[in-house]
Amino acid sequence: MRVLDRYLLKQLVPPLLFSFTALTSIMLLNQVAKKFGDLVGKGLPWSLIGEVFGLCLPFIIAMTLPMAVLVGVLYSFSHLAADNEVTAMRASGVSVGQMLAPVFLGGLLITAVNFVFTDQVLPRSNTRLRNLLISISRKKPTFELREQVINEIQPATLFLRASRIDPTNGRLKNVTLFDMGAQDGRRVVYADSGRMSLSGDATDLNLRLFSGSVHEFKTSKPTMTQLTYFQVNNIRVRDVSNKLDLGAQDNIRGDREMSTCEMMVVVEAADRDAEHSNRQRDILARKDLQVLLGLPARPEPNPIPPTRILGYCRWFQRIQALLSPRTAQAQSPAQAQDTVPRAAALIRQDSLRNAMFLRKAQYDSLHRPVKDPARAGTPVATPVRPAANPVAKLPGLHPDTGGARRSAQPQLSGWAEVSSARENSNSAALRSDGYEVEIHKKWAISVACLVFVVVGIPMALRFPRGGMGLVIGGALAVFSIHYVGLIAGEALGNKGILSPAVSMWWPDALFTIVGLVGLWRVSRESGSTRGGDMADLVDTFFGWFRRRSR
Repeated sequence: MRVLDRYLLKQLVPPLLFSFTALTSIMLLNQVAKKFGDLVGKGLPWSLIGEVFGLCLPFIIAMTLPMAVLVGVLYSFSHLAADNEVTAMRASGVSVGQMLAPVFLGGLLITAVNFVFTDQVLPRSNTRLRNLLISISRKKPTFELREQVINEIQPATLFLRASRIDPTNGRLKNVTLFDMGAQDGRRVVYADSGRMSLSGDATDLNLRLFSGSVHEFKTSKPTMTQLTYFQVNNIRVRDVSNKLDLGAQDNIRGDREMSTCEMMVVVEAADRDAEHSNRQRDILARKDLQVLLGLPARPEPNPIPPTRILGYCRWFQRIQALLSPRTAQAQSPAQAQDTVPRAAALIRQDSLRNAMFLRKAQYDSLHRPVKDPARAGTPVATPVRPAANPVAKLPGLHPDTGGARRSAQPQLSGWAEVSSARENSNSAALRSDGYEVEIHKKWAISVACLVFVVVGIPMALRFPRGGMGLVIGGALAVFSIHYVGLIAGEALGNKGILSPAVSMWWPDALFTIVGLVGLWRVSRESGSTRGGDMADLVDTFFGWFRRRSR
C-alpha cells in the first residue's frame, strides 16, 4: 500500500468511527425512550432490560453503518479539499480515480462485513428479541391493561374494558367484563368500579367489582335474558401467571428472523407451489377440451424438478458444520424415517378404496332393483332415468334441432377447482415476492456502503468549503432519499407491482449514476478551493431548476 493510500484511509477512519458511534447512540436512545416505560413496571431485573436494549443494537448497526460511511467520506474529503491537500495531490499528478481507489476498497470491505452481519447475526438477534418480548408481555398482565380498550385477560375467553385504570393500586372505573367461556351462552358484567389484585403465589387474578349487574344469555333460550344486580361481586381468574418464563419459544419466524439461505428455501417452495397451481389449471383446461372435443387423453407433464441449494448457501453450511458441534448418531434407525412413505401409501390405499366405493354407489343408484307388478315379489334391475335433460349442452347442438344426442352431460371442471388453483398461484407468487424483497433488501443496504463512497467523494470535492453544513445536510438528504426509496420499493414489491430486484435496487442504481457523473465532472475540473461553499451549493441547486424551467 502506498503512502498516499494509507494517508487517505487514516483521514477517513476517525470521522467514520465518530459518526458511527454518534448515530448508533442516538438511535439506541430513541429505542430506549420507546420501550423503557413498558419494561420498568414489571419487576424485571436490570440485566434483562439491558439484554433487550442490547438486542436492539444489531438492527441499528445495520442501518447506521452506511450512514457513517457517507458522513466519514464527506467530512474527510471536504477537510482535505479545504486545506488545499487535494489541490497539491492534483498538482503532483494524482487523479481523482487514484484518490477513490483506497477508499473504494475500504468501502468494499465494509460492505462485505455489513452483509455477513445483516445475514447471519441480525436474524438470530431478532428471533431472540421477539421471544424475549413475548415472554415479558405474558408477565404481570395487569400492567398491560389499557384504558378505553377491550383487553384480553384469557385467550378467547375473558375480556375486560375500563374507562380508568390505576396501575399502582389496581383500581378500576366503569368496568365491563365479557365472559365468553360458557358453552351454553354468554355473560356480560357491568360494574361502577372495582379493584384487581394478584393472589399470593402470583398465578391468579382477583377482581372485586362494586355496584353492578350481570347479563346472562342462554343459547337454548335466545329470547330471554337473565339480569342479576349485585353490590359486591368477587371473580377469580385462574392461571394468570406473573412469572417470567424465558424458555417459551415462538417457532413462527418471519422474513426478518431468517437468513438469506433460509428465505431462498421459502422462495423456491413458493415458486414450486405457484408452478404446481399453474400446471393444475392447464390440466383442468386440457381435460375440459378433451371432453368437449372427444380427443384422446394426453400424458401428464413432467414433474417439477427438485430445488437445488446455491453455492453460497452450501459454503455457509460447511462453515456452520465446522463451527457447530456434531450430533451423535443413534444406534438403531429411527422409526420416524419411514413415516412419510408409509403415510403416502396409506393415503393412496384410502383414495383407491373411496373411488371403488363411489363407483359402486353410482352403479347401485343407476340399477336399483324395483318390483314388477306383473311378477309378484320378483325384483328386477331397471335403470333409473335421470330427471335432467340427457342431451349434451354443446355449442351448436339442441335437443329440438335433430342434433346428436348423448346420454349425459360431459363432466367439466368445476368453478371451485379453477378458482382455487388461481388463488393458490397468486398467493404463492405474493409470498415469493415478499421473501425476495427481503433478500434483495439485505444486499441493497450492504451495497449502500459502497454507493455512498462513490457519491460522497464528488460532493466533497465539488463543494470544499461547505463545512459541517455540507456534511450533516448532504448526508441527511442522501440517506433520507435512499431510505424513503427503500420503504416505497418494499411496499410496491410486496404487492407485486414491481419486481423485487427493481423495487430494492433502484435507490442504489440512482445514486451510483449520480456519483459516477459527479466523479466525471470533478475529474475534469482543476483542484481549487475558490467557491464551493453553501452559497455555491444553493446557487447550483436552484440554477439547475431555472435551466430546466426554461
